[in-house]
Amino acid sequence: MSDPARTIHVVDDDEAIRQSVGFMLRKAGHAVRTYASGIEFLKTTTRDTQGCVLLDVRMPEIDGLEVQARLAQQGIMLPVIMLTGHGDVTLAVRAVKAGAIEFLEKPFERTALLLAIDEALSQAGRNDRSNLAAAEAAVRLAALTAREHDVLDGMVLGRPNKLIAYDLGIATRTVEVHRANLMEKLSARSLSDVLRIAFAAGLGDAAPA
Repeated sequence: MSDPARTIHVVDDDEAIRQSVGFMLRKAGHAVRTYASGIEFLKTTTRDTQGCVLLDVRMPEIDGLEVQARLAQQGIMLPVIMLTGHGDVTLAVRAVKAGAIEFLEKPFERTALLLAIDEALSQAGRNDRSNLAAAEAAVRLAALTAREHDVLDGMVLGRPNKLIAYDLGIATRTVEVHRANLMEKLSARSLSDVLRIAFAAGLGDAAPA
């Protein structure tokens, strides 16, 4: 019998995505439930629902960000992994700021998906969705140089490297170097890790939500 606490709820209006992801996750040993829309998912989800959610950011009727907001309003603390298309970095930033555990850009790799799910399930049931206390996040950020802070500010706003470079009057390659350095200093494996640290420290509070 499958463990309800390890159920993966796949919410995507693309039937091919639901089928392929569902097959992949079932093969990996997870119980899977699929939903063709955010509304369908919200109708069947309560505070007793367990597991985590793979949530497409762009869907008709209501998008993934709105579904995420409604879950929070209803006190449903399911960990969310947001699925985004190419060029949706700004939306992904908003999702992480709103509490998403991770975001994955389509097409995503099997390993990346399974790692994100393991992270989400490890946090399932926690009322505190933050990975880091504000004090710890502030200590990590204190190790950054002034220019690395500038690059981080651009990342928090969801700006691509080319625009960050333009804003700062430096080469795109220089931004890439600063970005790699700050990620290493923050012990961040991905952009979503960087964003959670930044938001835990209070950065981005004035950014568009």
